[in-house]
Amino acid sequence: MMNMTEMMKQNQGYYSNNKDMPSKLQEKAKFLCWKYNQTSPLEKDKRQSLLQELFGECHPLTFIEPSFRCDYGFNIHTHGLTVINYNCVILDTSPVHIGENTFIGPGTCLACAGHAIDAKQRAAGVGTSAPITIGRNVWLGANVTICGGV
Repeated sequence: MMNMTEMMKQNQGYYSNNKDMPSKLQEKAKFLCWKYNQTSPLEKDKRQSLLQELFGECHPLTFIEPSFRCDYGFNIHTHGLTVINYNCVILDTSPVHIGENTFIGPGTCLACAGHAIDAKQRAAGVGTSAPITIGRNVWLGANVTICGGV
């Protein structure tokens, strides 16, 4: 039987209980995001190093303007030139693949994570997740939300 982290890395949707999510990995991601968001615009090497530590796969031509937030980081994969503008949030409870030459506008949210529609299930902590794959040569304008399964 797969543990929760292994299930999260699969390229398929799943249901979970919020209590099963790997909180230590989320704490690590929050800390790395905090460090990244504290960097100076002149600290390009430090930013790149932090992204390499945070992401599962980070192409050297990945550029992100702070503020940036994500749930886990290990489930984010950039595959070429990736430019992410201010205030991006990636809820990477499933894999997020971003193709080369992708530009993501400010205020964008990529949300693999969801909650049960039924109120009783939601109150019981039932969550959902599905991967997101963004192809090559994509531009997402300001304030776009991409939901899991896209």
